[in-house]
Formats: sequence, C-alpha cells, structure tokens
Amino acid sequence: MNLTQEEQAMQKGDFGPVVQNALESQIGVGGFFGAEDLVEVRSVHLMADIEALADPGLNFLEETAASGVKFRVPVTTNPRSVDFSFWKEMGQEKEVVEKERRIIDALSKLGALPCNTCINYQTVDQPRFGEHLGWGDTGTVIFANSVAGARSNFEAGPAAVWAGLTGRVPRYGYHLSEKRRGTIRVVMEEQPVSNSDWGALGCFIGRKLDDYWKVPVFEGVEGSPTIDDLKHLGASLASYGSLGMFHMVGVTPEARSSEEAYGGEAPVETIMVAPGTLEGVYQSFQPEEEKVDLVVCGTPQLSLYELREIVDLLKGKQVQEGTRLFLTTNLQIKALADEMGYTEIVHKAGGRILAGVCFYIMTARHIQEKFNYRTLVTNSAKLANIISGYGYNPVLRPIETCVEAAVSGKVV
Repeated sequence: MNLTQEEQAMQKGDFGPVVQNALESQIGVGGFFGAEDLVEVRSVHLMADIEALADPGLNFLEETAASGVKFRVPVTTNPRSVDFSFWKEMGQEKEVVEKERRIIDALSKLGALPCNTCINYQTVDQPRFGEHLGWGDTGTVIFANSVAGARSNFEAGPAAVWAGLTGRVPRYGYHLSEKRRGTIRVVMEEQPVSNSDWGALGCFIGRKLDDYWKVPVFEGVEGSPTIDDLKHLGASLASYGSLGMFHMVGVTPEARSSEEAYGGEAPVETIMVAPGTLEGVYQSFQPEEEKVDLVVCGTPQLSLYELREIVDLLKGKQVQEGTRLFLTTNLQIKALADEMGYTEIVHKAGGRILAGVCFYIMTARHIQEKFNYRTLVTNSAKLANIISGYGYNPVLRPIETCVEAAVSGKVV
C-alpha cells in the first residue's frame, strides 16, 4: 500500500504503539478490499453502545484510553443503550448503566464528543459534498453518501476507533468515484406521501437487492422529499439491503440527471414500484393480536419536525393503560422539546421522550422478557426489521395509526 511520510511514521511507531497498531489494522482491511492507499477523513462517527461492544469491546476502549493517546480528528458517538434518566422505569439492569458510563468515560478520554445520536447529520456534524468521512452507523453513512454527496464506507466499531486515531481510512468502496455509479434503476409509479412510506419503499427495494455494492437510482419521484423522508429511506435501505448509497434523479447531488447517476453505464436491473407496492409492505407486518404492548417512534432518532407532528396528534389524548409509548431522539432535540413544552405534553399523555438512545439497542430482549412485551407498533421500517430479532411482533404503520394505537391500545 502506498503510504505518505506521516503514515510511514505511524507504521514505524513514531506516534506510539496504539496508533501503530491502528494503522497496521487499517492496512489489513485495505489489503482485503484492494485499496491502494489511505485517505484522510474530516470526521469519524463511532458506534460504541454496550449492546454491540459487550465486555471485549469495552475492555478495548478502556485499554486504548489508558494509553493516553488522543483522536486526531473530530469523533462523534452513536446512540447509547441507556437513557440515564429512565433506566429504572425501562427495567434495565444497573450493570448495563455502569458499563455505558464507562464507555462514555473512555471515549471522552480519547477526545470523542459523546453526542449519542444517529442523526448527527441533522444536528451536530453536517457532511459536505465530496469530503471523506470515517462514519460507522449504517443510516448515517447512506445519508452522507447519498443526500450530501460525501464519501464513507461502513466503519465498524474498532475500525472507526482506528480512523479516529490515524485520521485516515483505506481508500476503497464509496471513497472511489467508480463505485458510486448507479447500478439499479427504480421506476416510481407510486409516490410516497409520508416518512413511513419512504421507509416502506426502502424496505421493498432493500429486500430485493440485499447487496452492499448495488446502488439504486430512483427515477420519477414527484415533488421534493424532505430531509426526514430521505433519512427514513436511507436507513431502511441500509437495514433491509445493507445498501450504502442511493441516487434520486433531480434530488440528490450526484444525480442531476439519469445519465450522471449511472455514470455513463447502463443499469443492470430495473425495479418497478407499481401502485399498491407500499400498502403491500405495510401488510407484510401483521399483528398477531389486537392488543398493543408498545408504540415506539424514533429509529433513526426523531427530528424536531417529526416530534412536533407526534405531539400535535397526541394533544388532549391519553395513552391507553397497559400500552407504552416511547419516542426516541437525541440530546439536542430533547432540550428543545423541553423548552417548547413538547416533553410535558408527551409525559402528561403517558408517553416518554427518551434521549440519546434507540430502542433496539436498549437491551431490547431483556425488556421484552421482563415485561412480556410482544406487539410493537412503529412508523420506522428500520426498527420493524431489527426488533423482530429480539422477540417482538413488529407492526409497521403510518404515524397517525401509531398514535391511534397508543391511545386505543389496539391495532387492526
């Protein structure tokens, strides 16, 4: 691999053994993917919750922090497994809380900013066109690549730590222009009209492709999707299809035309989104029984606009006894929700706004077993995909139906 003088110094150990090991590890990853060199990144976004790390990952972070080394570039963090204000109410174990605090302490010593958000691109660190990033969360990566035109692969937990220590990642995949060309043509004969519709669209396409290296190009989209629409689409594509990028003709920056999106190549496959497709996705998530145990919104975490919509639907209503309503967002949006009175409205109605978390990493199986939860209604296609692996029966529905389910305690 071609290394700069500074990278050669890292490799020789001039910056210490921890940085040396990080660079050697990145060379190994780059070699596997055929990277010819490394590329400097402006920032890193790190997944490091205890649900994913477990004890070996926690030990790795603490040992790295104990060495005294610091991150060379800005590093932000993904959601935690614990909202420290509500862990008892959620039925979580004290051991989990303590380990989450240890993770935050270790990352803070390394110089990370513990933002605890998967919508860093909306509130903390907006990606810029053409810049290289070392981001790890799949939803953040596909948003950065597609909506902003920045460049990143999925950097898993340890790989993101290495990127923070060296300020570099191997140059392969979506760091290369040729890998960013569209390969799959998606013709939109049906138009999404809500965030959940865009998530359902991502589910439909992701189920068909399921290949990191395929890049769908959406043609025939009418109107202008919002940032939240694109957020749900990307998160769902990444969840169901492991996709790292998409184009939308006339909307995303590398698809001002179909010709630009495909980079002069012909698509290898065409997928038609016919009328009724999205309803078919919703109907693939059926409740086993009418009674609702949980309504959860916020995967990815809720923006202020999304939270306002839910609050407006919830005003003057009460969550049904025996049903729980959880809305997850980041610390920044939660502070605004407190200031604007949204939190009071939600809590008076019997719901909870949880900050710095996403439900599926909140020791979801432990919670399910402790409270015997089963039916979970959500407007998030991503959550509906993941949460079934933790013993829940997910029901994907538009936000109006979700609020109705929370209030009535039933879903049809």
